[in-house]
Amino acid sequence: MQPEKGNPDILVDENIVCESFRRAGAVSGDTVIFHGSLSSMGWVQGGPECVFDGILAATSPGGTVAMPTLWYNGTPERSHPEQFDLRESPAFNGALAEGMRKDLRSHRSRHFSHSISAIGARAEELTGGHDICGPTPSPWSETAFGLNSPWQRLYDWNALYAFIGVDFSVCTMKHYIESRLVMRLLALLPSAEERAAKRDELGKDCNKNPWPYSGGAYLEEVLAQHGVLKKIKLGSATLRAVRTRPLVELLARDFWEHPEIHFSTEFLNWRTSVLTHVDHV
Repeated sequence: MQPEKGNPDILVDENIVCESFRRAGAVSGDTVIFHGSLSSMGWVQGGPECVFDGILAATSPGGTVAMPTLWYNGTPERSHPEQFDLRESPAFNGALAEGMRKDLRSHRSRHFSHSISAIGARAEELTGGHDICGPTPSPWSETAFGLNSPWQRLYDWNALYAFIGVDFSVCTMKHYIESRLVMRLLALLPSAEERAAKRDELGKDCNKNPWPYSGGAYLEEVLAQHGVLKKIKLGSATLRAVRTRPLVELLARDFWEHPEIHFSTEFLNWRTSVLTHVDHV
C-alpha cells in the first residue's frame, strides 16, 4: 500500500506519541511492535527517535519497542542469506525501520529476511536466537518464523502490534500464521516421508510459490468484526493496534474455515491434494 499522506502542519512530539499509544492499549511493561510511515504523522519533532521514545514512555517502566528491519527485498543482489550482515545490512522497509536499526540502543535478530530490531527492557530477549530456532515452513527459510523465534515470542507475550499510517497489507505477522497453517495441514499426513514430500511442493529458499499468501484488507475486516482492533489518530496518521494473540488466533481460524477468500488457486489445489490424501488413508 501507499502510506497515508501526512499533514506537515501537524506537530508530533514524544508526548503525543506516548498518549496515542496509551489510548491504543499500551501499558507498563508492554512489548510494542509496529510498522509505520514517519511522514504520515505530520512533522515529527526529533524524527524516528521521537517515536521510539514516545512508545517507551507509554510502556514505562519495563517496556520494549520493536520493528521488523527487513533486508531481503526480493532483488537478486539480496537473495543470498550469507551476505546478510547483522550490523551493516540496511532495512528496506522505511525510515522508521532504518532508524530503529541504526539506533545505538537497539538489538537486531539474526535473520536475512525477517529480522526484528528492538529497544528496551526485553530487547535482547526478544531478538536472540533467530538463526538457531526450531524449524517451521516458510518460503524464506525454516527459521524465519520458527519455534522460539522473535515472531513466536511476540505471540507468546501477547505484544501490542501497531500500524502507523499503513494498513494490514504490511502485516509481517501474517506469515507466522501462514506457516502454522501449513504445519497444521502437514500434520494430517500419516508419515514423515509424506509430510516431507508435500512440504517440498511449497516455496522454499526465497522461491515464493506456491504459498498461502494472504492479503491485507480482509485481515483488518476480520479483526474489526471481532472487536479486537483499535483505530485512533496519531498526528495526521491512523494508528491501528491489536494484540498478537487475538490477531493470530482469529486469523488462523478464518484461514482454516474460509481458505477460498484468502489464498491463490495454486495453494488451494495443494491444500486439496493434502486433504484428499488424508481422506484416502
